[in-house]
Amino acid sequence: MDRDALAAAIDHTVLGPETTPADVEAVLDTAAEEGMNACIPPCYVDEAAAYAPDVTLVTVVGFPHGQHAPRVKEDEAERAWDDGADELDVVVNVGRLHAGEGDAVREEIERVVAATPLPVKVIVEAGLLSDAELRRVGKLAKEAGADYLKTSTGFAGGPARVADVEALAAFLPVKASGGIGDWETAKAMFDAGAERIGASAGDGILTSFDAARE
Repeated sequence: MDRDALAAAIDHTVLGPETTPADVEAVLDTAAEEGMNACIPPCYVDEAAAYAPDVTLVTVVGFPHGQHAPRVKEDEAERAWDDGADELDVVVNVGRLHAGEGDAVREEIERVVAATPLPVKVIVEAGLLSDAELRRVGKLAKEAGADYLKTSTGFAGGPARVADVEALAAFLPVKASGGIGDWETAKAMFDAGAERIGASAGDGILTSFDAARE
């Protein structure tokens, strides 16, 4: 993987509860300079699309716990598309998955997928799931027409794990997210089958990649 390909596979992210417009602009500036994508809160998508029209904008739906009503997630997806988002990362309802309500989980994902033509990544919170649940949600997301599986919001269940990426990659392309701050960690995720990385330290991953090549 060369540097340009690595940068294009990183969603440089700012999603904390205290995120300001200035924080979003800083992430967009870095993403534009380095050739990365940017993952930002939905409330800033319209401003971001105007500020950095050449940056691929990813935003979240049902964030961070996934417990929004399905119609609310559907509406969030539509609004994000209208505001200029290019991709959607939707949080699965882990509670319904734990309860064995697979049909409800699949139907909710289907509604988000159908709401817009945008690529949809399903955030599964892998650290909160059993191995069987991880496989189950991978199958459900694929059946629902999702484009990617994403390991975590970064706010629950700990950092991304190689084993989770390997399991999810059997169903759909994977975005590894949570605790990835350097090239060594990112490479382990790519080697496990990830095709995208979500990280608040996207620039740090590129810096350590450069250092490893020196």
